[in-house]
Amino acid sequence: MEAIGDRSGKSCAAWHRWSPEGLDVFYKKYNKRRYVHPDPLEFLYRYDDAADREIAGLIASSFAYGRVKQILAKTGLVLEKMGPPRDFVLKTGTPALERLFAGFKHRLVTAEELVFFLGRIRKVLEKYGSLNECFLAGLKKTDDTVLPALTEFVEALCPAHSCSRSTLLSRPEKGSACKRLNLYLRWMIRKDDVDPGGWKGVSPKKLIVPLDTHLHSLSRDLGLTGRKQADMKAAIEITHAFREVSPDDPVRYDFTLTRPGIQNDRELRDFLYQCLETKEGTPPIKKENKNE
Repeated sequence: MEAIGDRSGKSCAAWHRWSPEGLDVFYKKYNKRRYVHPDPLEFLYRYDDAADREIAGLIASSFAYGRVKQILAKTGLVLEKMGPPRDFVLKTGTPALERLFAGFKHRLVTAEELVFFLGRIRKVLEKYGSLNECFLAGLKKTDDTVLPALTEFVEALCPAHSCSRSTLLSRPEKGSACKRLNLYLRWMIRKDDVDPGGWKGVSPKKLIVPLDTHLHSLSRDLGLTGRKQADMKAAIEITHAFREVSPDDPVRYDFTLTRPGIQNDRELRDFLYQCLETKEGTPPIKKENKNE
């Protein structure tokens, strides 16, 4: 797997055509909680205690695929049944979980897989004390990104020998962009008006962009990556590009940059490109004619 630092000082040509300052203009305007809904991130705001938030966040991010309405409904259902997440996970055994979530279904996620997932979270909490400490156990100071620690984290939660076909957790070693897991890390490690944070000991500079179709499409338009697949290599490439303009926080712009696509808002997208335009010219992308 290519590390971010492996590009030997090569700069992203995109920033010669686009204005990095425009990213901050867009960020300051839209990186606010009132623009979060509909997004599973909103569930994390319910928990003041990071010990509860880290569990709720892992569940919410793991369910974050498919139609957002269904994501919010199923995540809300599970979290409502749980109550305070940490106490629930530690005190609720497998038979009780099976009764509580009998018949549960979220896309490909079955009740059986959900029960196994919650059981694995319990085992991690019993061994490490928290999901945060479990993640730190796999993180080295010399690691350029969170990728090695993320691989160990997934193995702790979902051992390859027992859940190699999990629909809740992607396996980084297989080359997946691991969008949902990187989204979870963004939520728990960063702290600003949108991301609540809560984890300690992990620098935001090591984060990798949570690469979905919206950010991948935008990144290709901007020239941040030439890769056609939204895989881990593309995520690394895009993260490297954002490191050039925000070295200590390369995923700083992720939330705002994905709003136009997620909300299917043409005006918002056009405003984004307007922010990114330089005095030397206009974007090399043809904007859609709203009258067509």
